[in-house]
Amino acid sequence: MTLPLSILDLAHVGEDGIAESFRASVELAQKAEGWGYKRIWFAEHHNMPSIASSATSVLIAHVAAHTTSIRLGAGGIMLPNHSPLQIAEQFGTLETLHPGRIDLGLGRAPGSDQNTMRALRRDPMSADTFPSDVQELQAYFDGETRISGVNAYPGKDTRVPLFILGSSLFGARLAAALGLPYSFASHFAPQALEDAVRIYRREFKPSAVLAEPYVIAGVNAIVADTQEEADKLALDARRRRVVSLVARGQTFTEAEMDLLLDSPAGQQVSTMFRYAAIGTPSVARAYLEDFAKVADADELIVATQVTDRTAWIRSFELLAEVMELGAQA
Repeated sequence: MTLPLSILDLAHVGEDGIAESFRASVELAQKAEGWGYKRIWFAEHHNMPSIASSATSVLIAHVAAHTTSIRLGAGGIMLPNHSPLQIAEQFGTLETLHPGRIDLGLGRAPGSDQNTMRALRRDPMSADTFPSDVQELQAYFDGETRISGVNAYPGKDTRVPLFILGSSLFGARLAAALGLPYSFASHFAPQALEDAVRIYRREFKPSAVLAEPYVIAGVNAIVADTQEEADKLALDARRRRVVSLVARGQTFTEAEMDLLLDSPAGQQVSTMFRYAAIGTPSVARAYLEDFAKVADADELIVATQVTDRTAWIRSFELLAEVMELGAQA
């Protein structure tokens, strides 16, 4: 299989704390570089005790400083939380420090709840200007500022590649109109995947940065040496996800978590895991090959929602081996 495979590192915070999460992200990136993965992205989330990637550009800088070749980026930066100029400066700095290795995926969701939005000083209406903000940001990178006398230093002329992220038809249409690559969040919001990709490909307008449409599709993958182990890891992931949705910070027994999985919130979690390669390496490969066809994807980005660090890294290792990424690198 020649389809590029990438990683969405959710920067999970385990029992050992945030510092351990950062150490694990560096370890994964160093190994993934050798295994042949194309890129690793980190996502902007706020006020979530289980995710350590809130200062996304800082974490990217840290991981980039400890690797040499793998592409690193945001998947994504929630642009309405920031001014385009600030993001141009941050990612222009990253691109200057690590030339040819930095990606910038952009989303319009808040990445947080209402109270956190207020703490971020975010204007609830700022998502409405997302299309023009993307264009303003791109202009900073291209050295063709849209605001007279204002440039991004660093950032000007760095031409950091932009990706539009989405889980609805809005992002698909915007990416198509701007001639940018499109990444669909089917690893947690799968409902509109096929319609969104179809619209993006149909409406795509070639641009100076992209001649043909390019689709990255998110997919869950939990790969283990045995099917039994993979199923056990997947059940644990679902349990933890439903607890995070309905009772963040509380402690439950396994039996109580299983009851939650039977609740409406549990059904929501099942929907989030609609696209998931769970099993031995051969099972996972067959699933991903089929999923790539369903998604009409040019690249897959894998999220492995496993909390055990050893099993988490092992899942990516087994996947790289069975997908023969090393032979493609």
